[in-house]
Amino acid sequence: MNSTKTKTPSPAEEKTGLYLVPSPIGNLQDITIRGLEILKRVDLVLAEDTRVSLKLLNHYEIIKALTPYHQHNEHKVLHHLIEQLLEGKTMALLTDAGTPGISDPAFLLVRECIKKGVRVECLPGPTAFVPALVNSGLPVNRFIFEGFLPIKKGRQSFLKKLAEEERTIVIYESPMRLVKTLEEFIRYFGADRPCSISRELTKLFEENKRGTLREVADYFRGKNVKGEIAIVLAGKS
Repeated sequence: MNSTKTKTPSPAEEKTGLYLVPSPIGNLQDITIRGLEILKRVDLVLAEDTRVSLKLLNHYEIIKALTPYHQHNEHKVLHHLIEQLLEGKTMALLTDAGTPGISDPAFLLVRECIKKGVRVECLPGPTAFVPALVNSGLPVNRFIFEGFLPIKKGRQSFLKKLAEEERTIVIYESPMRLVKTLEEFIRYFGADRPCSISRELTKLFEENKRGTLREVADYFRGKNVKGEIAIVLAGKS
């Protein structure tokens, strides 16, 4: 097997533009060395929540200007950020946890950068649904990621359609809605559908609960569930 030698660029060799830097989903050590180097070098860090990003930067003793970039202001600040990027500024986008754009803001900015010819690079790194999927014990060769389900409008029709999906299904859910969502899955998918619930991934109280939908729903019913939740469901047999 032929091996290809690659050169590791120094911070000074990094190019200008927008960098999407995945942030740890829990354990602060789960960030790449290159991600840290880029955060040190860029002119500005865009943060989904400046308090969360500041915690990460302070942990690694990185002093950097922060500006908010989240779903409530992205339309308002988009063109101003593009103007700065076109002027040659370098920026890194940090979301609260995981890879920007995966159930987090990034799409609008990336699309506009591409449209305007601004260089965009996404670094590899943490994404919650990947460890949840791999350690579920369910097939990983074919799967779909649906992010967060519709809360109200279109939810029923969406669940009916999803019940027919034959690939493994990965979904994010809030701890407050977990049991209700599992009960809906039982109604539309059947109580014996295999599933896995992962919460607090990479953190001290990480938990992975596997079983049928009924078993898992019974386990979490009555518990004070906390943390981010990833649900992995077997596809329809």
